[in-house]
Amino acid sequence: MPRTARPHGRAALTALSACVALGCGTGTVPGEQPSPTPGGPTAAGRDVVTWASSADHVGEAADGRGYRLMVHTSVGGSGLRVRLSNAFGDRPVTFGNAHAGLRQDGASLVPGSNGRLTFAGARSVTVPAGGIVYSDPLPGRVPAERTLAVSLYVSRAGGTLTGHRMALQTSYITDGDHTAEEGAAHWKQRTGSWYYLDAVTVRPREETGAVVALGDSLTDGRRSTPDRDRRWPDYLARRLSSVGGTVEGVANAGIAGNKVLRDGPGQSALNRLRRDALSLPGVRTVFLFQGVNDIKAEPGATSAGLIAGYRRLIDRAHAAGKCVVGATIAPFKGWPEWDPAGEAVRRRVNAFIRDSGEFDGVTDFDRVLRSPHDPERMLAAFDGGDHLHPNDKGMRAMADAVDPKTLGCGTG
Repeated sequence: MPRTARPHGRAALTALSACVALGCGTGTVPGEQPSPTPGGPTAAGRDVVTWASSADHVGEAADGRGYRLMVHTSVGGSGLRVRLSNAFGDRPVTFGNAHAGLRQDGASLVPGSNGRLTFAGARSVTVPAGGIVYSDPLPGRVPAERTLAVSLYVSRAGGTLTGHRMALQTSYITDGDHTAEEGAAHWKQRTGSWYYLDAVTVRPREETGAVVALGDSLTDGRRSTPDRDRRWPDYLARRLSSVGGTVEGVANAGIAGNKVLRDGPGQSALNRLRRDALSLPGVRTVFLFQGVNDIKAEPGATSAGLIAGYRRLIDRAHAAGKCVVGATIAPFKGWPEWDPAGEAVRRRVNAFIRDSGEFDGVTDFDRVLRSPHDPERMLAAFDGGDHLHPNDKGMRAMADAVDPKTLGCGTG
C-alpha cells in the first residue's frame, strides 16, 4: 500500500450561462514559484480537473480570432469551469466571448448544448501577461469520457501566444466571433494545437480526486493515433472510470521534448510543477514519468543529477500534500541519441525509482515495454516505429500497468 504523503506545512451539458462567480484573477508568472498568491484564481474546493494540457510558447497572438478547441473529459460532474492561460504572453489578452458545449461531429455541436461562459458575471475578461483566469461554473452536468468544444473569441491580443503545440486532436480556428454558433459553417480552418485553454474542471461526486501525469512526449502521446484519445493517460482515465475508485480525473501534463532539469521545449518539470500539476484542483497524486530527454541530451544528465531533480519534485509535491508515483524510464535503444553511457544512466535511475522507497508508489514502464530478448530495446509489438515512442498498443499496456491503489493517497 502507498504511504500517506508527508504533510509539509450521461446527460447533455445544459446551455445556460453561469450565475455564480467563484473566483477570477491572475496567476503566477511562469517559472519556479512559491505557492499561488492569496486571492489568485482558484477553483472551488470540490472541483476536480477533468482535462488539462501544459502551456508553452506556440507562436504569435492575433486580434479578432476565434478558437473552437476539442478536449476529452475524464471524470464527469456538474459546474464546468475552464481555465484560460496567458502564462507565456508578454501582453494582456482579452477574451470577448466564450462558450462550451458537447461536440457532435467535426466542428459542430450537439444542439442545445452550447452554454455561454462568464467571468465574475461578465462575458468578457482580460488576462494580464503571465496570468490565468477561471470561468464561473456553468450549470448542468458534464458527462465523463465525452468530447467538449470550448469556443473562445480573442478580441484583443498580441505578442506571444500561449498554448499546447502537439494536441493530437483536431480543433478549429476562425475570424470573428462565432462562439455561440453550434454549426460548423464558420469553423473551416483546422489546427492540431490548443490555444489559451489549459484546464477544465467539474464537480464530481464527493471524495473523487484526480491524478496528473507529468511527462514528456511519451505522455503527450506522440505516435498514438490522432483524434482517437489513445495516449496512455487517456487509457488510464477509461480504466479508472471502470473500476470506480476515488480517483477518476486524469490531467495530462506532458510536453514533447520536456526535461526534468532544463527548460526547452517547455519549462522544465521543476519549473512548471506548480502551474501544471499542483495548482490543478482535486489532484491527489503526481505521476512522474520523465527523464529520457535529460539522458539523451548533449551533454546528458548524470544519474546523480537526475535523482536530485526527482527528490526536489517529490519534496515539493509532498509539501503540497500530494503523493508522487514514479515510473521507470522506458528503453530506447535504436533511437539516434541512444548510447551505452546513457543506457547506464537509465539503469541507475531506474534502480533508484524501484528501490529507494522515496516514491509513494512505483509503476515499472521499463518492465512493461522492454523486449525480453534485448532489455535495452522496446518490444517490437509496442514500438511506434522510432524505438522511443510506444504505439497505441504500448500506450494501453502502460495504462494497464498502473495500480489504481497508488493514486489516491494524497489530498485533493
